[in-house]
Amino acid sequence: MNSVGLNTEWEVIEAPQEFFNVTKKIHNALQGAPIDLSKDEKKLYLSINKRNAEEVLKLHGEAVIVHDPQPLAIKKYSSNHRKWLWRCHIDLSKPYEPVWSFIRDLLNGYNASIYHMKEYIHPGTPTPIKYVMPPSIDPLSDKNRELDPDTVYKILSRYDIDPERPIITQVARFDPWKDPIGAIDVYRLVKKKIPGVQLLLIASMASDDPEGWIYYEKTVRHAGEDYDIHFLTNLVGVGPLEVNALQRASTVVIQMSTREGFGLAVTEALWKKKPVVARPSGGIKLQVIDGYNGFLVKDVAEAAEKIIYLIKNPDLRRTMGENGYKLVKEKYLITRHLLNYLKILDMVFRT
Repeated sequence: MNSVGLNTEWEVIEAPQEFFNVTKKIHNALQGAPIDLSKDEKKLYLSINKRNAEEVLKLHGEAVIVHDPQPLAIKKYSSNHRKWLWRCHIDLSKPYEPVWSFIRDLLNGYNASIYHMKEYIHPGTPTPIKYVMPPSIDPLSDKNRELDPDTVYKILSRYDIDPERPIITQVARFDPWKDPIGAIDVYRLVKKKIPGVQLLLIASMASDDPEGWIYYEKTVRHAGEDYDIHFLTNLVGVGPLEVNALQRASTVVIQMSTREGFGLAVTEALWKKKPVVARPSGGIKLQVIDGYNGFLVKDVAEAAEKIIYLIKNPDLRRTMGENGYKLVKEKYLITRHLLNYLKILDMVFRT
């Protein structure tokens, strides 16, 4: 936005670990888990938002775009002369009603809410404007730009990954909704038919996701002592450039998520001309067109079947890869995203 003349700033809230424990509960409940918030948890959530609004954040702009539930309540404690927009990045199709009611009340006074898909617009949302806007990727960033073969090879060597053997990759947090354990089960079925296959589980371990550390350990235990399963995180130096190289080296990319707001990891893989095998969760079904740029599957067994088929058919992989690249180029790059932001801001300032 700054590069096209809009003066924008990015602010990040400050909060103790206890706050993120609560907001993880909120996140899971909004995606359908029957998790209740206690009075003390609601009080903590509101108090941290209040402190950030009054003491931490520097909100100078004419419009404030608030991302996800964590900082949603800052408007409650801020001056009202600005325009307020809420950008929701999660699957709101079947929220747990008691928690959704709490969040919905905090949306009172917001001028607009923005969603990845129409299905996420929940009845009773009080914002006057409800706008559908998928996210996007930056094709020139380290995570998505073209890489020369030597760079890819060096990164594979660093993590003891064999480029001569098939590689299955999932990029996702260690989270029950992302089902990394299911990804391991898929890999094991594939390995029975293609013994040389390798599995890469790539993730960034976030300080505001306490559940992620627990699920990471659970997933590692499920993997056992299989040295063809590689756990690749920021803890071992995996950053955007490394993710790029690992995706480009992959034979097939999978996404076994049971809930997904949009699934930018899928977008990134398609941009790199990789066929994607995935469950039809959330925004994934907008991106993976069954039989065109990958396969949509209902379970672990079907995922393994499709991956085996793709590994054995390189011409089909290439065709699907080209199709996926074209789809992302047309729909999911930052240029289109910027245009949508300009449209929604224009709508907000006209009302």
